Amino acid sequence: MVGFGVVSLAADMVYEGARSVTGPLLASLGASALLVGVVTGAGEALALVLRLPFGARVDRSGRYWPMTIAGYALTAACVPLLTLTPFLGAAGLAVGCLLVLAERTGKAVRSPAKSTLLAHAAGPVGLGRGFGVHKALDQIGAFAGPLAVAGVAALAGALWPALAVLAVPGAASIALLLWLRRRTGDPLRDETPAVGRQPRTSLLRAGRELPRRFWMFAGSAGLATAGLVTFGVISYHLVTAHLVSTAAVPVLYAAAMAAEALAALVVGWGHDRWGGKVLIVLPVLVAAVPALAFSSTWVVFVAGVLVWGFATGLQDSTVKALVAQLVPAGRRATGYGLFAAVQGVAAVAGGALAGALSVRSVPALVAVVAVLQLAALGLLLRTLRTTPKYIAD
Repeated sequence: MVGFGVVSLAADMVYEGARSVTGPLLASLGASALLVGVVTGAGEALALVLRLPFGARVDRSGRYWPMTIAGYALTAACVPLLTLTPFLGAAGLAVGCLLVLAERTGKAVRSPAKSTLLAHAAGPVGLGRGFGVHKALDQIGAFAGPLAVAGVAALAGALWPALAVLAVPGAASIALLLWLRRRTGDPLRDETPAVGRQPRTSLLRAGRELPRRFWMFAGSAGLATAGLVTFGVISYHLVTAHLVSTAAVPVLYAAAMAAEALAALVVGWGHDRWGGKVLIVLPVLVAAVPALAFSSTWVVFVAGVLVWGFATGLQDSTVKALVAQLVPAGRRATGYGLFAAVQGVAAVAGGALAGALSVRSVPALVAVVAVLQLAALGLLLRTLRTTPKYIAD
């Protein structure tokens, strides 16, 4: 767990550093709020939906380590290439959008395999606690990366030098991952070959084989994802409305990452103590984000960014722990892939919705998100009523 946490620390410096300025970067290249919403939403969708085929594939092949390494390598390569976009003229915006999407694809490639390795390693300490500790470790990188981007951007007066610096932790993450692979071997293949070698089956059949409560929870998480405004849209609004400077945006993002780390630890511990009931707070937090983050008062919009970070922490750690309890061990990577596919479809719709409404009617955005979260809460409560208190690994 700690080894993967250190790898994620370095990798998070790279992609969270870049994500902290995606909105302002695309705006400087000529993007509209709608385009920023679509690209960031589509990026999150790719990071989620593509886990579906990659999750099923890795369950069949047992190649957990190669898929993990390939995904991290794609991210480490794409982010520094964003450095070139301001110098490409009219093509800069298109190339920037494509690189943002390619970076998110790297996360899709690695996530099902990595999550399966983590679930295996977390068994002795508890799934919620294990995912929470890992998330807290990688959030150190998620905190440090945006701060490094903010510092370099403030000194240079431009974003591209800050993105170039991120090549260093990117290379470090790959080196650390290769070292960890050599040191630990392949525990899933060596110790539990039945988990690492699944017969080929269609995704439709695989979906039917998963329990009904899994699909109810996936629906709830999808509605929460659709309602959680992307930071790209939030930061675009803050910069174009002249509420903060471009160099200050990564600092806000770093604060959100600190809140995300706190959420992972606190709620992960709470999950192991009280079960999935701790997730009831997620729709409430998601509903509060647009009402706070799009305020013109700095205390309020900073609070909104922190709430956004806390909600993101729940989505990316404790939610995974409950999925691991709802899906049989031998189908976890497939389950993670199908779950992510539901979230990905919701992310595209949610990103476009937030991008469009944020410049037309913030009250309408607040109302729509609130309705989505009421539906998410209803599905979550139904899931918890039909889910055993704990399902052993």
